[in-house]
Amino acid sequence: MAQITPRTLKGFRDYLPEAMAAREALIETAKRTYRSYGFSPIDTPALEHLEVLTGKGSDETDKQMYRFEDAGGRTVGMRFDLTVPLARFAAQHIQTLGTPFKRYHIATVWRGENTQAGRYREFMQCDFDTIGTKSPVADAEMVLVVNDLLRAIGIQQFTISVNNRMVLNGVLENLGLAEQSAAVLRALDKLGKIGPQKVADELLRTAGADRSQTEKLLALSSVQGDDDVVLDQIRRLVEGSEIGEQGVAQLQELLAACRASGVPAENLKLDVSIARGLDYYTGTVIETTLDQLPAIGSVASGGRYDNLAELFTKQELPGVGASLGLDRLLEALRQLNLSPCTPPSADVFVPLFDKDHTNDYLSIAAKLRRSGLRVEVYPEAKKLGKQLQYADRRGFRAAVIIGADEFAAGNCQVKDLSEGVSHTCVLSEDASELIEQLQTLIGVE
Repeated sequence: MAQITPRTLKGFRDYLPEAMAAREALIETAKRTYRSYGFSPIDTPALEHLEVLTGKGSDETDKQMYRFEDAGGRTVGMRFDLTVPLARFAAQHIQTLGTPFKRYHIATVWRGENTQAGRYREFMQCDFDTIGTKSPVADAEMVLVVNDLLRAIGIQQFTISVNNRMVLNGVLENLGLAEQSAAVLRALDKLGKIGPQKVADELLRTAGADRSQTEKLLALSSVQGDDDVVLDQIRRLVEGSEIGEQGVAQLQELLAACRASGVPAENLKLDVSIARGLDYYTGTVIETTLDQLPAIGSVASGGRYDNLAELFTKQELPGVGASLGLDRLLEALRQLNLSPCTPPSADVFVPLFDKDHTNDYLSIAAKLRRSGLRVEVYPEAKKLGKQLQYADRRGFRAAVIIGADEFAAGNCQVKDLSEGVSHTCVLSEDASELIEQLQTLIGVE
């Protein structure tokens, strides 16, 4: 058989241990933050019936979706996000779960889009959502979780930009563009990527807006000032539109709740240019950028979607939630030299010094693990120097060295690999002295 050249598909990656450890550290931080607000973990299949996924995000996500006929002849699609599968999941299981239902879901999704720094065709999302309530508390919690999560990661300079689709819809209603809202909002969502002139061209070409309407939409997107000033300006723009006025009231309530909960003013911004390109959003929308790296795009985004589940059930199941862009954030942390600290897989290294005592080494390692230590036994009886080189390369904190003489004397050597200092320790049946010395050296309580 001809040898196959090892390579990965464009937009897909392998993760070496160091990179994977950084991802896991970030995921664990996300899990802790989500759990602190009462969110519970779930999972859903990577594949869904195609009809579950199509027409739920946007024309663009439909084009980017990986789809095929499976072995059973069914037409299926690979999930492009975790929100659409959540709507199907909630409709299917909500009678068991009850409402409000708060979930987090950390899993891989796929989109066949153009690759760039921090953007791939296979990537992981870290979602959290609340299903079954229209309470503004749930909207405020979305902002609070993102604020707490970024701080837990070690980022202080960020901006959570908030808007409300109802405000945008109110403006469109007053401009006579309500029927073209999906096309208009998708165009406005590209402002930060392609600039106002190209957005204006797209509004004229795809949304049927005339030049006067286009100028007013772009003027709305450029409204600046502190929150109260912006609220006053957009209140005038939506005057007479019931849905628009509701959106302004919701924004005012959201901002007040976030301020009361301690979100610093410099980290929260009312930005009426934020639209979010997915069609299913109905209310609050957010995007989060890093002040030092605005070009990398949003690292956490989401919003309220009150109608998505109605495609699967007659029960009203409004939802709100956001997603951490794991890969994009990791790229940003790398550029900022803030990559998560990733300790070695194990703290204690046990060289296999004497092959005749292999089972003794395994027994000692098992006792150390039962005490809470992370221990690796080298699998082969090579020269001690080579084994210690391996330990140094892997970043172990300590080595337990036991040769034939040590076994005969009933003791061992505990070597601090960072300092190069060794201490003799009694090797008892329960390994209590060895465990105590290792815990002290490593800092395990």
